[in-house]
Amino acid sequence: MAALLPWLFLVSPAVLAASTPVNEANGTVPLVLWHGMGDSCCNPLNMGAIKMMSEHKIPGIYVHSLMIGKNVKEDIENSYFMDVNEQVAMACSLLAQDPQLAGGYNAMGFSQGAQFLRAVAQRCPSPPMKNLISLGGQHQGVYGLPRCLGDDSSVCVLIQKFLKIGPYNKMIQTSLVPAQYWHDPLHHDQYKHSSLFLADINQETVVNETYKKNLQMLNKFVMVKFLHDTLVDPVDSEWFGFLKNGHTKETETLQESVLYKEDRLGLAAMDKAGKLVFLEADGDHLQFTEEMFDANLLPYLR
Repeated sequence: MAALLPWLFLVSPAVLAASTPVNEANGTVPLVLWHGMGDSCCNPLNMGAIKMMSEHKIPGIYVHSLMIGKNVKEDIENSYFMDVNEQVAMACSLLAQDPQLAGGYNAMGFSQGAQFLRAVAQRCPSPPMKNLISLGGQHQGVYGLPRCLGDDSSVCVLIQKFLKIGPYNKMIQTSLVPAQYWHDPLHHDQYKHSSLFLADINQETVVNETYKKNLQMLNKFVMVKFLHDTLVDPVDSEWFGFLKNGHTKETETLQESVLYKEDRLGLAAMDKAGKLVFLEADGDHLQFTEEMFDANLLPYLR
């Protein structure tokens, strides 16, 4: 199964051709990457390009691009169909077993990989995550797949079919990744009690003080919203906002939400401490320039 997202990381050919050997004693902070749906750890046009660009800009940096599965094919397939809680547990195990990360690491997640890395921060504080950069992550979930992953693809058709059957059906919840962060504002109680992943990490029913404490250990939580995003609905989710309960058009910001006002995740405390960073990118989903990377993201990776 090939990657279906035409992600455009607009970096120069010279950067893509350069890579610097790892120097374990040079004081750089390791970087962990988690790709989005339909991609893999090692796609040379996406995660491979980001890995090489990071290595070029931060000489000696160690980059661990997460592979969820035994090979690239499994990694891609699992991004569509594997229980997200199992994916997060696998990622935690991979990170804990990597001796290069023992002293801590920065993390950068792309699309759904961003909320998965947030779950890693909340559930698995060792090794410690220092900064989390979320690029187009849907932290309050989605209520629609406007462009899906290419409307003519067989995978997209299958996803839409199962979502119509019912995203909160237990079988669908555990086997269809988008269902696991599907957030229905018209059936909020059903979402809270039936969502097996997103409702848990967002503390919708019970406040897990450990999740809250672990997330607040981040130095910075950087959220990038793509202003012309045609894939994420609503795009406000990329800044932890969402649709108001009972509405399909009217949105609220993170700061207007119950999640923030009751500080169920510790985000209000993090905001007051200057740990939340809200950035904009003037592009479609996951489209950003090298200049934007240098000016806005690189400082959190050094």
